[in-house]
Amino acid sequence: MRRDKDGNPLIERYNANERSNHWITAICFVLLAVSGLAMFHPATAWMAVFLGGGQWTRILHPFIGVVMAVSFGLLVARFWHHNRFEPGDREWLKGATDVMTLHEEKVPPVGRYNAGQKVLFFVLIACMVALVLSGIVIWREYFSLYFPIGLVRFAALLHAFCAFVIIVSIVIHVYAGFWVKGSVGAMVRGTVTYGWARKHHRRWFEEMARRQRD
Repeated sequence: MRRDKDGNPLIERYNANERSNHWITAICFVLLAVSGLAMFHPATAWMAVFLGGGQWTRILHPFIGVVMAVSFGLLVARFWHHNRFEPGDREWLKGATDVMTLHEEKVPPVGRYNAGQKVLFFVLIACMVALVLSGIVIWREYFSLYFPIGLVRFAALLHAFCAFVIIVSIVIHVYAGFWVKGSVGAMVRGTVTYGWARKHHRRWFEEMARRQRD
């Protein structure tokens, strides 16, 4: 059994492969966000400096997108079965205000992920699929010449819209990670305390505690 520096028992929430997969996806997201914004509007063109200037930004953006799509696909494969909706999720969503006011005892106990995290999971999947498909259509160097101009223009609009949605979603994800103290540490160190698990993911905690006893 793992323990923290004070001797308190810990539960593994993410193993090394899951954490590496997550951080590769996160780094790619940041690079894609700044490079995409650099190409989106003159007011944010200065962000091209992060990838070596405008020309390198245009070259590298789609390739980084491919890396992120593959990495995200692995995340989906790893966590898909934990994000399937369950009967208690509807009640959790109805009581989301109780969660935000630190009264989680008023909502049904959840498994590894709560209903809000599951909604975010599927929003990200939908946006990622749309970004990949529209990105292929507007990738001028290799693919856009095979599509009619009307479709290319629509794909560019869809790409921008989904990029906006995914950026907002990730901002919410990051904010929630810092707001729920201990969540960021779980993705850095891989472990959480018994108290954290019991408070935020009681059913998952009970399942893991049974496994440790066995």
